[in-house]
Amino acid sequence: MATNALRSLWAEPRPTNAPDRGPRDWALVAVLICWSVLEVVLRQDLAPLPLLLLEVLAVLGPLLWRRTHPLAAVAVSIGTLTIVDIIRILTGSQGALLNSSIAVLILVYALFRWGSGREAASGLGLILLWLAIITTHGADPTSPAEAVAGYAFFLFAAALGAAIRYRAKIRIRDIDQAKAREREQLARELHDTVAHHVSGIAIQAQAGRAIAASHPERAIETLTVIEDAATRTLTELRAIVGVLRASQDTEFAPQPGVAEVEQLATDGQTRPCVEVTLSGEFDDLSPAVGAAIYRLAQESITNARRHARHATRVTVAVTGDADQVRLTIDDDGSAAGGRAPAGYGLVGMRERASLLGGTFHAGPAAERGWRVEAVLPRTGTPR
Repeated sequence: MATNALRSLWAEPRPTNAPDRGPRDWALVAVLICWSVLEVVLRQDLAPLPLLLLEVLAVLGPLLWRRTHPLAAVAVSIGTLTIVDIIRILTGSQGALLNSSIAVLILVYALFRWGSGREAASGLGLILLWLAIITTHGADPTSPAEAVAGYAFFLFAAALGAAIRYRAKIRIRDIDQAKAREREQLARELHDTVAHHVSGIAIQAQAGRAIAASHPERAIETLTVIEDAATRTLTELRAIVGVLRASQDTEFAPQPGVAEVEQLATDGQTRPCVEVTLSGEFDDLSPAVGAAIYRLAQESITNARRHARHATRVTVAVTGDADQVRLTIDDDGSAAGGRAPAGYGLVGMRERASLLGGTFHAGPAAERGWRVEAVLPRTGTPR
């Protein structure tokens, strides 16, 4: 088991969402340069200036490439610092190095946060080799406690990078699962709606065959084609969507639509009170869009009841025009509700709207409370 775990860590690929070099990286380098300059100006116990310059370049330069080339950044930095220490040992150079070189911990963190398993293992070997050199043969006297503290700092940076990496990986997995659940729910609703209508087509075709004995053979052949096509489509649809279902139960009742949104309204005795307003045209609306409007409204109301602090009212407005349907849900809860836009429920709602070719937005309202807004095309064109 331990061997398999090591092989798994060795084969771990790089994260795919590493951010590019940005203004914050340049600001970090600028701050460290200023720190180094201040140390050179104010301190009197430093090593010769050429060694200090080499040290600064070794630590600050690779910082800009720590995410895109984590192993190379660590190798250049640690390798240069090792050369600096060897030169100090061989020449007997007196004086300390800059405290700003502690920024090398950022490179260690980045190695385990953004590097692959092989890069992390190789970089760790370089780091441990460098620590062994400076703690046993370093130019500066090092007590056992200081040596242990040095190892602890670097191992902590490595562990922190690995922990953040693992947490990000778990979050990405949870988001993918939330999207998959929403896709499954949408597939079930599409299946039940289509199956309801296709079943009717198949029954009508069978009835047509039963009474077509006295009709021309062409009509019988046409009804046969209709029956075969409808039956085959229904069978294939059941087989495909059956793979997506979490359970084996199948319901052929029509799914709730825009008309059922009114049933989400409550009387004044329940807090928060839910008010529903429907306006516009909803004829010939895609069943998938109608079901999505209902599900989005239902989920938004549930979120408001759970997370909207001091909310007394939730207003649901559905407006239909010639091309699209707009759903808006507002609550009057306080801003201290702490509802984060990255919640998995919101991820699922955004995924549902996206699958139907629409848009979704959730966030604090302009004045008070929280607003959820979704715009879906009437035809509901899944991607």
